[in-house]
Amino acid sequence: MAKAERTLETRERILSAACEVIAEVGFEKIRMRMVAEHAGVSTALLHYHFENRERLFAEAMTHSFAQTGTELERDADTVPASVVLARILHNMLPTDPELRQDWRLWQELWVRALRDETAQHLAVDLYDQLHTWISQAIRRGIGSGEFTDCDVEATSTLLLALSDGFGIRLMLGDPRIDLPAAQAAIWRAVAGTLGVPEGFPEI
Repeated sequence: MAKAERTLETRERILSAACEVIAEVGFEKIRMRMVAEHAGVSTALLHYHFENRERLFAEAMTHSFAQTGTELERDADTVPASVVLARILHNMLPTDPELRQDWRLWQELWVRALRDETAQHLAVDLYDQLHTWISQAIRRGIGSGEFTDCDVEATSTLLLALSDGFGIRLMLGDPRIDLPAAQAAIWRAVAGTLGVPEGFPEI
């Protein structure tokens, strides 16, 4: 393995470890040593890649977000726009252990963003990317005639807000809501606007 490849592999391992540790103990309790031990690297090597825990947190969030984005891009050009949109909405909810970990990271980011300007900018930027994923799927459906023409920006904003709201309740284990009910409610809220059946698509 070339040096550049080793460096990239080490960086990826550190970021994955950081995501796991932050999700488990929270940002306020995390120490660089904890991440280094979890990643199997020295503290000095960790500091070589990330000068402080704030930088590590920001890059871990971006890393986690990018992993979700990669998953959403699979065969996106060959399936209906409704399936692409349903996959995005599915991945915006805590639907499996990895996504529950992502949600814990998001919750840490929300708390930090209330008090830290850098975290606030990061949160807004990541939301902008989520908004873009949703709006692109909707525009694709409109372009192909699968969706009715609509206010794409407003519909994307509504879907983001609904996903956040239902996602929080799922993370809390609220007995009044489960995943199928959340997905059904989110889809039903925009099905009329998009001109599609109300049932959540098979993904």
